[in-house]
Amino acid sequence: MRDVNAPHFSTKERILGAAETLFARHGFAGASLRQVTAAAHVNLAAVNYHFGSKDNLIEEVFRRRLDELNARRLDALAIAMAPDSPSLDDVLGAFIRPALELSLDHGGGHAFMRVLARAYAEHDERLRRFLSDNYGHVLREFAAAFGRLLPHLDKEELYWRLEFITGALTHSMADF
Repeated sequence: MRDVNAPHFSTKERILGAAETLFARHGFAGASLRQVTAAAHVNLAAVNYHFGSKDNLIEEVFRRRLDELNARRLDALAIAMAPDSPSLDDVLGAFIRPALELSLDHGGGHAFMRVLARAYAEHDERLRRFLSDNYGHVLREFAAAFGRLLPHLDKEELYWRLEFITGALTHSMADF
């Protein structure tokens, strides 16, 4: 297990690790910048220097994990869709496996899954817009793949099934 407060981690990494842990534990509104700076052993100026605001810090916590997670999902989806007859199980696996592997990562992946679950539970429109603008394309790619494999479902039914899978996956891996 890596200690992000160890001296060899950059100030930015220490702040991100502390924020991720505190957001997982207390939510976005419940974790103050003062708590983050204390846990990261930095001053408020360091947070302002690296992130500018709490909203930007929250977005960077998501970017740090979601960029890699979604790249792995899209790579797995491309492999799953390559055969002439792709299987529903392989496409589901392409969506689920990378997230499951992240949740088992003791370097903060488990805490991040709790942060992600909080994003679903807390109705923060700014955060939802950020996630949709930056990561919505991944869900659209999966929706298109599922639509190809399940042509009998209309778009609304497909949307709700994907939303259910995403929510159930996130909630179960967050271990609330």
